[in-house]
Amino acid sequence: MIKDVKIKKLERFSDQRGWLIEAYRKDDTKFRPVMAYISETLPGQMRGPHEHEKQSDNFIFLFGNFRLYLWDNRKGSENYRKLETVEVGEINPVSVIIPPGVVHGYKCISKEPGLVLNLPNKLYKGKGKKKEVDEIRWEAMKDSPFKAE
Repeated sequence: MIKDVKIKKLERFSDQRGWLIEAYRKDDTKFRPVMAYISETLPGQMRGPHEHEKQSDNFIFLFGNFRLYLWDNRKGSENYRKLETVEVGEINPVSVIIPPGVVHGYKCISKEPGLVLNLPNKLYKGKGKKKEVDEIRWEAMKDSPFKAE
Protein backbone atom coordinates (compact mmCIF):
# COMPACT_ATOMS: atom_id res chain seq x y z
CA MET A 1 0.00 0.00 0.00
CA ILE A 2 1.23 3.48 -0.84
CA LYS A 3 2.06 5.50 2.28
CA ASP A 4 -0.52 8.19 3.16
CA VAL A 5 -3.15 6.87 0.71
CA LYS A 6 -6.21 6.09 2.80
CA ILE A 7 -8.76 3.60 1.49
CA LYS A 8 -11.79 3.26 3.72
CA LYS A 9 -14.43 0.61 3.12
CA LEU A 10 -17.87 2.24 3.10
CA GLU A 11 -20.83 0.50 4.71
CA ARG A 12 -24.12 0.41 2.83
CA PHE A 13 -27.23 0.59 5.00
CA SER A 14 -30.24 -0.82 3.11
CA ASP A 15 -33.94 -1.01 3.85
CA GLN A 16 -37.24 -1.11 1.91
CA ARG A 17 -36.65 2.46 0.63
CA GLY A 18 -33.17 1.84 -0.83
CA TRP A 19 -29.75 2.45 0.70
CA LEU A 20 -27.58 5.05 2.44
CA ILE A 21 -23.78 5.33 2.69
CA GLU A 22 -21.96 7.77 4.98
CA ALA A 23 -19.46 9.19 2.49
CA TYR A 24 -17.61 11.56 4.84
CA ARG A 25 -17.42 12.10 8.60
CA LYS A 26 -15.03 14.63 10.08
CA ASP A 27 -14.65 12.44 13.19
CA ASP A 28 -13.13 9.65 11.02
CA THR A 29 -10.21 11.62 9.57
CA LYS A 30 -8.07 14.75 9.86
CA PHE A 31 -8.72 15.39 6.15
CA ARG A 32 -10.85 18.51 5.54
CA PRO A 33 -12.46 19.09 2.13
CA VAL A 34 -13.16 22.62 0.89
CA MET A 35 -15.34 21.88 -2.13
CA ALA A 36 -17.18 19.00 -3.83
CA TYR A 37 -17.84 17.97 -7.40
CA ILE A 38 -19.35 14.98 -9.18
CA SER A 39 -18.06 13.63 -12.49
CA GLU A 40 -19.47 11.10 -14.91
CA THR A 41 -17.09 8.75 -16.71
CA LEU A 42 -18.33 6.77 -19.69
CA PRO A 43 -17.66 3.02 -20.03
CA GLY A 44 -14.10 2.27 -21.10
CA GLN A 45 -12.94 5.88 -20.54
CA MET A 46 -9.98 6.91 -18.39
CA ARG A 47 -9.49 10.01 -16.26
CA GLY A 48 -5.84 10.77 -15.59
CA PRO A 49 -3.25 9.86 -14.69
CA HIS A 50 -2.35 13.16 -13.09
CA GLU A 51 -1.02 14.40 -9.78
CA HIS A 52 -1.20 17.45 -7.55
CA GLU A 53 1.64 19.31 -5.87
CA LYS A 54 -0.44 20.62 -2.93
CA GLN A 55 -3.96 19.21 -3.23
CA SER A 56 -5.30 15.97 -1.80
CA ASP A 57 -8.33 14.33 -3.39
CA ASN A 58 -11.01 12.33 -1.58
CA PHE A 59 -12.77 10.18 -4.17
CA ILE A 60 -16.02 8.38 -3.41
CA PHE A 61 -17.03 6.03 -6.21
CA LEU A 62 -20.85 6.27 -6.30
CA PHE A 63 -22.21 4.37 -9.30
CA GLY A 64 -20.57 1.98 -11.73
CA ASN A 65 -17.23 0.23 -11.29
CA PHE A 66 -13.72 1.53 -11.78
CA ARG A 67 -10.11 0.44 -11.83
CA LEU A 68 -8.15 2.94 -9.73
CA TYR A 69 -4.46 3.40 -10.63
CA LEU A 70 -1.98 4.81 -8.11
CA TRP A 71 1.76 5.51 -8.36
CA ASP A 72 3.79 7.08 -5.54
CA ASN A 73 5.83 9.78 -7.30
CA ARG A 74 7.48 11.11 -4.13
CA LYS A 75 11.25 10.65 -4.46
CA GLY A 76 12.66 8.53 -1.69
CA SER A 77 9.39 6.71 -1.04
CA GLU A 78 9.52 2.96 -0.51
CA ASN A 79 7.18 2.33 -3.45
CA TYR A 80 8.52 5.03 -5.77
CA ARG A 81 6.74 4.81 -9.15
CA LYS A 82 5.36 1.32 -8.50
CA LEU A 83 1.84 0.82 -9.82
CA GLU A 84 -0.95 -0.19 -7.46
CA THR A 85 -4.46 -0.93 -8.75
CA VAL A 86 -7.73 -1.38 -6.87
CA GLU A 87 -11.18 -2.15 -8.26
CA VAL A 88 -13.70 0.17 -6.66
CA GLY A 89 -17.30 1.29 -6.99
CA GLU A 90 -20.46 -0.73 -6.56
CA ILE A 91 -18.35 -3.90 -6.33
CA ASN A 92 -16.18 -2.35 -3.61
CA PRO A 93 -17.65 0.86 -2.10
CA VAL A 94 -14.74 2.91 -0.75
CA SER A 95 -13.56 6.40 0.01
CA VAL A 96 -9.97 7.05 -1.15
CA ILE A 97 -7.83 9.95 0.07
CA ILE A 98 -4.90 10.58 -2.28
CA PRO A 99 -2.16 12.93 -1.01
CA PRO A 100 0.00 15.30 -3.10
CA GLY A 101 2.71 13.53 -5.09
CA VAL A 102 0.67 10.38 -5.72
CA VAL A 103 -0.18 10.06 -9.40
CA HIS A 104 -3.71 8.77 -9.86
CA GLY A 105 -6.27 7.93 -12.49
CA TYR A 106 -9.30 5.73 -12.90
CA LYS A 107 -11.04 3.90 -15.70
CA CYS A 108 -14.74 3.05 -15.86
CA ILE A 109 -14.90 -0.73 -16.20
CA SER A 110 -18.68 -1.13 -15.96
CA LYS A 111 -21.10 -1.32 -18.88
CA GLU A 112 -22.92 1.78 -17.67
CA PRO A 113 -21.46 5.24 -16.98
CA GLY A 114 -19.92 5.70 -13.54
CA LEU A 115 -20.26 8.60 -11.09
CA VAL A 116 -17.51 9.80 -8.77
CA LEU A 117 -17.77 12.37 -5.99
CA ASN A 118 -14.55 14.25 -5.15
CA LEU A 119 -14.06 16.27 -1.97
CA PRO A 120 -10.64 17.92 -2.49
CA ASN A 121 -8.93 19.93 0.22
CA LYS A 122 -8.03 22.84 -2.12
CA LEU A 123 -10.27 25.05 -4.25
CA TYR A 124 -10.06 24.43 -7.99
CA LYS A 125 -7.97 27.32 -9.38
CA GLY A 126 -7.96 28.93 -5.91
CA LYS A 127 -10.31 31.53 -4.48
CA GLY A 128 -12.37 33.10 -7.26
CA LYS A 129 -10.76 30.69 -9.79
CA LYS A 130 -7.88 33.12 -10.30
CA LYS A 131 -4.85 30.83 -9.80
CA GLU A 132 -3.20 28.18 -11.94
CA VAL A 133 -4.61 24.66 -11.68
CA ASP A 134 -2.59 22.47 -9.31
CA GLU A 135 -2.19 19.56 -11.72
CA ILE A 136 0.54 17.71 -13.54
CA ARG A 137 -1.32 16.07 -16.43
CA TRP A 138 0.74 12.96 -17.11
CA GLU A 139 -1.87 11.62 -19.51
CA ALA A 140 -1.04 14.44 -21.94
CA MET A 141 2.69 13.58 -22.06
CA LYS A 142 3.97 11.14 -24.71
CA ASP A 143 6.92 10.02 -22.59
CA SER A 144 4.92 9.65 -19.36
CA PRO A 145 6.24 6.91 -17.06
CA PHE A 146 2.65 6.42 -15.82
CA LYS A 147 0.73 4.17 -18.20
CA ALA A 148 -2.60 2.60 -17.38
CA GLU A 149 -3.97 -0.50 -19.09
